[in-house]
Amino acid sequence: MVRQKSARPDQTRRLPLVVSALGITLTAGASLPAASAADTAHHTKNGNHAAARQVKPRQHAAPKGRVSSEDEVVTVSSSRQAFRFSKAQHEANSSTHISADTLLNRGVFDVKGLQRVAPNVTIQSMNGTGTTNFFIRGIGFNDFTQNNMSSVMTYLDDVAFPLNTMMSGQMFDVSTVDVTPGPVGFTHGMADSGGEVSIHTNDPTPDWHGGVSEDIASYARSRTDLFISGPIAKNLSFRIAGQTVHGGGWQYDPQNHTHLGNANDGSLRAKLRWTPDAHTTITLTGHWTQDDDQVVVGRPALGLVASQPIPSLGYQQAEWSLRPQFARLIGRSSSLMPSEHNTLWGADLNMSHDFGKVTLSSISAYETERVGEYTDQDATSLSTGDTYRNIVANVFSQEVRLHNSSPSDRLQWDVGAFYNRTRMLQNYYFDFTDYLPQRGYLSETAFRSTQQSISEYGHVSYRLPWNVTVFGGLNHTLDQRALVGLSTQHFGINNLQFNNESTLSAQVSGVLGVQWQATKGTLLYFKTSKGYKPGGFTANNTVSQAQLAPFKPETVLTFEAGFKSDLIPGRLRLNAAAFYDDYHDQQVVGTFLVPNYGPLSQIINAPKSEIWGFETSIEAHPLPHVYLTQNLGWERGTYQIFDNIDRGQTNAYFTKTGVWKGIYDSFAGVDSGIPKLTLNGEADYRRDIFRRYNVEGGVDWMYRDSQAITPGGVGVYRLPTYFLLGAHITFRPKNGPWSVTAYASNILNRQYAETAGNASTTYFYIPGPPRFIGGRMSLTY
Repeated sequence: MVRQKSARPDQTRRLPLVVSALGITLTAGASLPAASAADTAHHTKNGNHAAARQVKPRQHAAPKGRVSSEDEVVTVSSSRQAFRFSKAQHEANSSTHISADTLLNRGVFDVKGLQRVAPNVTIQSMNGTGTTNFFIRGIGFNDFTQNNMSSVMTYLDDVAFPLNTMMSGQMFDVSTVDVTPGPVGFTHGMADSGGEVSIHTNDPTPDWHGGVSEDIASYARSRTDLFISGPIAKNLSFRIAGQTVHGGGWQYDPQNHTHLGNANDGSLRAKLRWTPDAHTTITLTGHWTQDDDQVVVGRPALGLVASQPIPSLGYQQAEWSLRPQFARLIGRSSSLMPSEHNTLWGADLNMSHDFGKVTLSSISAYETERVGEYTDQDATSLSTGDTYRNIVANVFSQEVRLHNSSPSDRLQWDVGAFYNRTRMLQNYYFDFTDYLPQRGYLSETAFRSTQQSISEYGHVSYRLPWNVTVFGGLNHTLDQRALVGLSTQHFGINNLQFNNESTLSAQVSGVLGVQWQATKGTLLYFKTSKGYKPGGFTANNTVSQAQLAPFKPETVLTFEAGFKSDLIPGRLRLNAAAFYDDYHDQQVVGTFLVPNYGPLSQIINAPKSEIWGFETSIEAHPLPHVYLTQNLGWERGTYQIFDNIDRGQTNAYFTKTGVWKGIYDSFAGVDSGIPKLTLNGEADYRRDIFRRYNVEGGVDWMYRDSQAITPGGVGVYRLPTYFLLGAHITFRPKNGPWSVTAYASNILNRQYAETAGNASTTYFYIPGPPRFIGGRMSLTY
């Protein structure tokens, strides 16, 4: 940990932990540097950052060199430590750890924004909807239907969220976020092939605290955050936090003169923590979100029907329409705009007890979602791909974990088991009335899906002489999935019934590695790991039994070497890692062609592919008051064995002849289309002024390389590169309860596309927001 001069007595005070959505970090207990508050909740093990997240250390005397998280204190002052997450510098992984301050300065208020603060990360909404797809180091999964497990698992306070839509509205009152690449599941949770995103929210405090923040920006956008935390009785405390967001719709439809994209959502979270004795912690959490946000409508880039040319629109313009017949079919008002109508809620019980030598923990969780979503996916006023979907889903999970209590022991170990069960009912409605002559009707596809899995895991590490540690872990997972009662009704034409499908898989994954603490501030490591993700099904617009054929599980063998170094303590930190992924049966979105109907997306397996690259993270404090951060990621993916329909050639043939004919091609040696270069960083200037006040200002930036939207995609089938620039300045008293911030995002007002998609006859881009200028006022006590 970096040594710093003590702050003057008149600059310090001791306060309980409050890491609010406003980005203020205050902690009470024993003394630590203020900027290390996030470290205290970040005790980890070799090779996996989340090894001990679920367990609260004993409250009695902590081992030498370690501070118990239940007794820790932070001295809050005008002096700040240059670099955070000091403990993570001694862990054999390349996780990115993100503080609440960083999230606030970069304007990250949802999971999609995390790609602006971590290298080699892509997080995009599917066709502009509430379904979010995660990719880390090129490993991820596009799944509009949510029938299947993501290649990147998401966690909220150690609870696994296998359905990514359930994460909507959860990025408030956040303490830290960890983004971990590579195979996971050896010390906690679910096994996965691509990594995990873990969000940690603030816990109840033993003393009374509260806060409120009001954020107002361009296009009448407002965001309000609040929290209150304190004791109820001896050893019993609570925390209630909430957020509401409105406005911000920056799109405009010149045909019907409507604004598009306004937010309208609210979320609440309540935590109750009971510590009946010094060895036991029980936390009960409940949350609720109502998401009625309008969705951003795509801008058409390619139309396949010559008689229906795509419109020419300005960057902030979009077209959409809802036919009264379709509104009656879905049971919604004819004035409905492209939007979500989602209710998400859940609860979890986290218990841990330290028996002295070992600690036992348990997490029981239940999550549910009710989704009603209307999207105009042809991105025109025609009815060639209007879509509405209902989803009713629930997830139950149970995890039990046992590990040794003392982190000072040479031998560290974890064993545990995880169970997950998901039940889902979906209805998809489509309006193809203007898609002539191939369709020209309304349709509905309905189905149920079931899933359950159980996994057992174990992880050990042993510290050898000469500061060398070896570690290894195993995970065995049994996964069963089924698609039941699927039918498709083409109203007025036919009603298709399909056979049930099921898939069962069992796999063993693992990790093996070594790390060397070469100097006090330099760590070198090497590890190899095997990741596993179960198979599943494609099901939405289904017209053929062959579309429902299960795709196989994917596995990836990863090799990673890296180092972490505080080259100049308090001045320069450099972390870097290189990786190679040997990918088998990679799950990708391919094409299924139905004669006289058209191409449909289908998830298939690419038998063999590879990904390699590197990433670096630099933190520097070169001059007084100046703080710099730079993340750089470079990756390259290539298919080695993969045959499928070439969308570009197939679409070109249809445009020329009016006939759908599948043109197959080999993609061996073809680039898989992941963004090769990603850059993001921040430059801050912080100093005290007028003796009693502090000012902090800075700029941040983000660059993303081009990205293919179909296998081997070029030209219109590829998202262009883009560069974004933002800025912020905050004024606050050094020891006062308030702060005032002005900020701007996309200062250069760049026109860019965040993601892309296609529906029936149209390929479209989902545009990113234009320049936003805003201000924020916050008050805490």
